[in-house]
Amino acid sequence: MTKISIITVNYNDAVGLDKTIKSIVNQSYTSYELIVIDGNSSDGSKEIIQQNAAKIQHWVSEKDTGVFNAMNKGIRASKGEFVIFMNAGDCFFDAHVLEKAATFFSDSIDIYYGNNIKKSPNSERLKTYPDQLDFSFFYSSSINHQSTFIRRSLFDQFFYYNESYKIASDWEFFIYAICYKNVSYKYLNQTIAVYDFTGISSNPKSSELFKKEKTNTIRKYFPTFEKDYESLSLLTSKRIQQVVHIQKFPMAWKVLKAFISVVLFFTPKFKR
Repeated sequence: MTKISIITVNYNDAVGLDKTIKSIVNQSYTSYELIVIDGNSSDGSKEIIQQNAAKIQHWVSEKDTGVFNAMNKGIRASKGEFVIFMNAGDCFFDAHVLEKAATFFSDSIDIYYGNNIKKSPNSERLKTYPDQLDFSFFYSSSINHQSTFIRRSLFDQFFYYNESYKIASDWEFFIYAICYKNVSYKYLNQTIAVYDFTGISSNPKSSELFKKEKTNTIRKYFPTFEKDYESLSLLTSKRIQQVVHIQKFPMAWKVLKAFISVVLFFTPKFKR
């Protein structure tokens, strides 16, 4: 059986940590190790860890410099063939997730990703993914570490998470591994996790920082695509997508084309 390292990062979320640990230890698949990295919590989290110590293969509770520093600690402590990050507040979709996913594991695939449910206080939304991942996909989206099994050796082969980033480190790892290094991957059309969608990466106020970090990654690993990356921003904008949608309806498309022709009459000549 393939050994899976489940890494749980926590800071002052005792309730979420308890839920996450219960979700993990109730899995029907038993070839896993549970690693808990706590940031020296003061809310009772350490007591939760100690109560479950017999079920946890490795844990620490100490100060860290952020979530990606903590995740890197977990990777370094891991001994499984694949790792998955199930942080405090996240949980597996059901008790058979690992058992079903493990049936697909092979030596020829490096990354397996599946669906997740994004859960916030007022909503739940199923997030699904395409079979093929490309540069344009990663421009506007990413696969989520809560529903992705990553071959452990990739971190040693490439790099660990960028600890200077606050949000985009896992996105950076995925776009580098898949689009730059062309690692093998497989879509598991099953729901892997229920994802606590209340963190910093899901906060609209963090969008500018996320965009800045992503741009830095493009500049670092894909410099010749930087201008294309900016153009892609326009092509994937809401307004352009609305135009594409209108194009599906012949009458509405004729009206829009007529309007565009009128507007172009009052602008400098359009050059292709």
